[in-house]
Order: sequence, then structure tokens, then C-alpha cells
Amino acid sequence: MNQRNPAITRRLPVGAEVQPGGGVHFRVWAPLRQAVEVVFEGDALPPVDLRPDGDGCFSGLAAHAAAGALYRYRLDGGGAFPDPASRYQPDGPHGPSQVIDPGSFAWTDGAWRGARIEGQVIYELHVGAFTPEGTWEAAARELPELADAGITVLELMPVADFPGRFGWGYDGVDLFAPTRLYGTPDHFRRFVDRAHAAGLAVILDVVYNHFGPDGCYLREFSPFYFTAKYANEWGEALNFDGKHSGPVREFFIANAGYWVDEFHLDGVRLDATQQVFDASPVYVLAEVTQRVRDAARGWHTLVIAENEPQEVKLVRPREQGGYGMDALWNDDYHHAARVALTGRGEAYHTDYRGTPQELISAVKWGYLYQGQRYAWQKQRRGTPAFGVPPAAFVVYIQNHDQLANSAFGTRCHQLGAPGDWRAITALTLLAPGTPMLFMGQEFASSTPFLYFSDHGPGLADAVRKGRAEFVSQFPSVATPEVRALLPDPNRPETFERCKLDLGERRRNASAYALHRDLLRLRRDDPVFHTQRPGGVDGAVLGPQAFVLRWFADGGGDRLLVVNLGPDLRLEPAPEPLLAPPEGRRWATLWSSEDPRYGGAGTPPLDSDELGWRIPAHSAVALAPRETEGDENEQTG
Repeated sequence: MNQRNPAITRRLPVGAEVQPGGGVHFRVWAPLRQAVEVVFEGDALPPVDLRPDGDGCFSGLAAHAAAGALYRYRLDGGGAFPDPASRYQPDGPHGPSQVIDPGSFAWTDGAWRGARIEGQVIYELHVGAFTPEGTWEAAARELPELADAGITVLELMPVADFPGRFGWGYDGVDLFAPTRLYGTPDHFRRFVDRAHAAGLAVILDVVYNHFGPDGCYLREFSPFYFTAKYANEWGEALNFDGKHSGPVREFFIANAGYWVDEFHLDGVRLDATQQVFDASPVYVLAEVTQRVRDAARGWHTLVIAENEPQEVKLVRPREQGGYGMDALWNDDYHHAARVALTGRGEAYHTDYRGTPQELISAVKWGYLYQGQRYAWQKQRRGTPAFGVPPAAFVVYIQNHDQLANSAFGTRCHQLGAPGDWRAITALTLLAPGTPMLFMGQEFASSTPFLYFSDHGPGLADAVRKGRAEFVSQFPSVATPEVRALLPDPNRPETFERCKLDLGERRRNASAYALHRDLLRLRRDDPVFHTQRPGGVDGAVLGPQAFVLRWFADGGGDRLLVVNLGPDLRLEPAPEPLLAPPEGRRWATLWSSEDPRYGGAGTPPLDSDELGWRIPAHSAVALAPRETEGDENEQTG
């Protein structure tokens, strides 16, 4: 799909692009079509015939067209359809495409240099549910507050256009067109520009494993976008390695670069990479990753993957045979922490016990399953992750999927004891992985997050039934009394219930202070801030208690003592990780039982009179302090 006319300037291989000398150049891949023409809405502009230019593409210049023009492609003199690479669908996927000039936006982020994975705190948000208005402009007003709270990276749920008035975005059909539901493309650009001004990086969740069931017109242009070679969980698999797969690969690779180039995004999060099938010599997502790097023109970028089988190859360097991504979502951490918090091990939580050793191992090694048998799937799961840096594992106790996969989208702070929730929060935000919060988590939002979508009657019925069947893998949800109360994904009130009440920042001040203080400690403390490989070790102290120790030069180690059970008395305490650096004693640096967070106070954990006393349902960070006098020094 190479552009062969040197007089034409193009940023992308396909789509409509405003030319510096005037007019709009159109290019589309339609290898089985004999004739393609651009037809404009209204009578202002005549149709323009496109000519074959090789590789199954048709292209041509509409000399009198300009930004703002509405158009479709008429195929073989018959039906007219939206542009597969449309940059904007003002009336949704079934309407005409609109010519967009990305060069007309005045960026102010020239000094921005992007973001590396080390040191980041990610915040996942759905633009439509983040504010009552559900727009880019409304979300932009909250950016300074997010930055002040300690967030450094915004991870936007998908925005590629999809039908209906609301939806999660994972059934997008126009991958180059940010949905009209939140504003125009320039509203999106302004949001990113303001985020950079606030010191926030922005990455976008992109779906390269399937297209949505409604509003996708790709098959009208080419059947080769899809393949029957692989079974896909959500419809037809995409053709990355079969006949005519070259233009398909280029379409998706170009899309990744497009978001970085034209919207100044700092990278992407790749959805469900296990459903991106490719037996080619070079995996398509490795090329996607490289395009993201190239499009940034020297800025630091982030490529984060969701990968259910836990294939660590995705984050191994290219020179070691990997794909060069930056990080992987760590569901093992979530599942172990969730069971520790709630005590419930249903469905895909079956293979987790929430024990201290699981949590220690997840902190130290990332994935818990690195090739062992996984009973829930009746097969082995994972690949060895030794040597992968801690920052490459994104850890969380909430995300869009895990909240919505419960019956009623219930938040974690509502599922366990308050002290345990504060303790697990501390573990997540201080551990050496890359922490991620889901919108509203930082102030213990009471708003649920449910699955919502807006489809016509036939598809809506299928979605309602499919969603109920999916969550029924949890035996507690499968009961008749719970199934009768499951929210209907298609009802507008289901979506409205998911919108954050940002006034809860003030009303839930103790929870907000907990998160802000932990993120400040993570940022400012020189030991907790480090994400050094092998820099943390841990030991089980009791049935529900454990210690983690961060090692630092000069005896400046840190401890995090976590107890999810009753008060624990350690006498004796023959655990070397509890020993203070020579000539020092441990002093409390931070405690989840601080009354400011709703706790009951924290007496010293280690004393000469009582030994170790670890309070129930707590997490306490300790730092060494110099001892007074020399009464504790050894004598000959």
C-alpha cells in the first residue's frame, strides 16, 4: 500500500488527507473491486473517480475538497460506505466520514518528552463515565487534580468509534476515528495537550483482535481483513498471516503510529493479545511496538499488553527474541490479592488462595503461574518470568474487567474489611511493580462499574444473554436470585449508574488521603521509589501475615509488614528480614491504621519490652533510625 505519486503528501497509507497545495487525497484498499469513487454529501462537490495504484488500492485527488467535507466510497457503482480509515464519523459508524486536517491544531507540548515505564502510576479511565458530562472537555478539567494526587499516566479505555449512545469501546469498528460521543478529534487533541501540560502521559487502549458486530463495513472493501484459520472469542479472527495479509498488517501497524503521531499519545495498551494470531516470521504486534517508537520521533513511549496466557516474550527485548514491549498486566497479582481481601476463590480465582506466600511471590517474581498446571483451564499456564524487571508488571486490585465481572460492579473497598482493603492498597501502591488504579478507586468511589452497550433489539438480546452466561461462571452469581437482579447492559440507566460522583473526593476524604499519601511516599522515598530487580525479599510471619524488605545502600532498608488477620505476637521472631540494620532500630514511617484513614492507631511494632506486635488488618512501613547511646552495642 505504498503511495506512488511523489506529488502527494501522506501521513497514512489509506484514508482522506488534506494536501498542502489544496484538495484532499483519498486512498482505500479494495482488491476485489473494479471501480471506486468518492461521493460527497450534498450537491456541493461532484464525485471523484479513484484509480488503481497497485496492491489493490485505489487513490485520487479531489482538488476542490477541503477539511470538513463529508464523504463515502461508492463501490462498483453500487452501495456507498464509510471510509475504513475514516478519521471522524460525526454521525456514528453508519454515517458519512469527515475529512479532518490534523495539522490545523496548535499544539503547546513541544517540551514534552514522553514517559518510560519506570516510576509510573497508571490511572485507567472511561471518558464517558469519568465525569457527569462524559466529554473530553469535562475530563480535561480534572487533569490537575489527578496529577496532584500522584497519577503520572492516564490509560484511556478504547475510543475508536462504535454504534450507539454509550459503550465500553471494545467493539469499535472505525479504528482511526475517535468516537463522536466525547467530542471532536480536536477536543481529544486538546485533552492530550492539557494532560502533558499537567505532567501526565496519555496512552490509549487499542483493540487489534476483532471488530465489533455492528457498523463494520470492512468486508465490503475486502474479505481479506478476516480469516477462518483461527477461532476468535469475539467473532472473526483478523488476517495477519494469510493471503493478502500485507495490507491488513499495515492497516493496524499504521493505526498504532497514527495515535502517537496525530494525537501526541504516549503509547498504547494492547487488548487481549492472545487473540491476535500471527504465524509470520515477525509477529505483527512486534511491528506495532516498533511503529509506536518510530512515530514518537524521539519521545519515550509505552506499550503495555494484556495477555491472558502470560507470555513473557512480549516484554523481552528484541535482541533476546522478544517483542520489545514495556509491561504486561498481572492478573495473577489481582487474583491473589482479591482472594486475600474477600476470601472467595470462585471461577478464575479458583487457583489462588490469597496466602502471604502468593503475595510475596507476586511482588518478587511478577506472575505466579510461569508454566505450572492451572486447574481452572485444565492446562499449563505462563512462561518463565525470571529476569523481567519489576516495572514490567502492572499490578492492580481493580480494572474495568474485574469490576464488571462481578454481579453488580462492586468496588473492592466494599468487599472486604476496611483494614484489609487499606493494607492491600498499601501493598499495591508501594510494591516494585507498576501500580494501576481504576477511576474513582483513589477516593473509594461508591459508583459501580458495569458492562454497558447500546445495540438494536436483536443484538441487545444476545449481549444481555451472553453477559449473564459469562458472569455465571461464578457460582454465587449463577443463583436464581442473583441472576434475576443482574443489570441490563443495554439500559441507559446502567451506563448512568457508572458515572463517577467526583464530590466523593471530599466526602470520602480519608480514602483519598490514604491514596495520596501512599503515592507521595512511593514518589518521594528514595527506597520505595526504586524498582531495582532483586531489590525486595519477603517472608511469611503467620497464617495471614508477611514482611517485605527493600534493600538499600548504607543501611537505609525499608520494611512493609502486612497482617490480614488478627493481632500477631512474634516471640521469638527468628526471621532475618525483621532484623534492623546494625546499630539501628525500626521506626514507623507510615501506617494504614493512621486515624486519618479511619484506622485505630499504631503502637510501635518492635520494642525491647514486648518484641514484635503486629496489629490486625494493617500494613505498616518502617524505616531505620539511629539508636540512642551505645547500650545495644556488642561487647567483646
